[in-house]
Amino acid sequence: MPKVFLVEDDLALSSIMSDRLTKYNYSVHKVTDFENVEQQFEESKPDLVLMDINLPYLDGYYFVRFIRRISNVPIIIISARNSSSEQIMGIEFGADDYIIKPFDMDVLLAKMGALLRRINTSPNDFNSIMKVGSLELDTEKLLLKSASHQTILSKNEYKLIKKLMEKPGSIVSREVLFEELWDDVAFVEENTLSVNVTRLKSRLEELGYPNTIKVKRGSGYYLDKDSCK
Repeated sequence: MPKVFLVEDDLALSSIMSDRLTKYNYSVHKVTDFENVEQQFEESKPDLVLMDINLPYLDGYYFVRFIRRISNVPIIIISARNSSSEQIMGIEFGADDYIIKPFDMDVLLAKMGALLRRINTSPNDFNSIMKVGSLELDTEKLLLKSASHQTILSKNEYKLIKKLMEKPGSIVSREVLFEELWDDVAFVEENTLSVNVTRLKSRLEELGYPNTIKVKRGSGYYLDKDSCK
């Protein structure tokens, strides 16, 4: 039974969500002490996080950043903040998806199921290390490495870089990347892929690989092998 860590300070909404999730065979940890969210997360060890943004004491972005520093657990932000800048910020901080309130519970359940299926069906390669030049990807630990540094990736960042590293120098279409990251693309906005690619580019820059992912307008993206030397 997958465990969900629910961070929502609207008690009525939290109860409705918890009841519905329980009916769909999820175990739900509802946060009620918003001064100690970090400790509750570490003790709970959930399979998926549902995170509101407007919270007492500290906002949800703070907790997304905290979780992402120590865990690759999928995070879905659920917020009334509906601007594109807020959605982009959430993805850049490490969330895997962003749902705007009011929302359809069936859509949320579909997105949760897709994220969890991706985790549970990810193939384990016999050789867990992929290399392109000096860039190295550990597919078991989700670590991206240079000669002197390493960074832990989110699930979407991992899926993107792995797909690009499988055929370095070759264009991978946007359609292929959409299908790689999301089971049901009908629920995914067009610019969400671009946001995820931008976040991955930032990771690569931190490791000393600027301008490594190139875009071919109208076609897709490719990994520049020469930038990985």
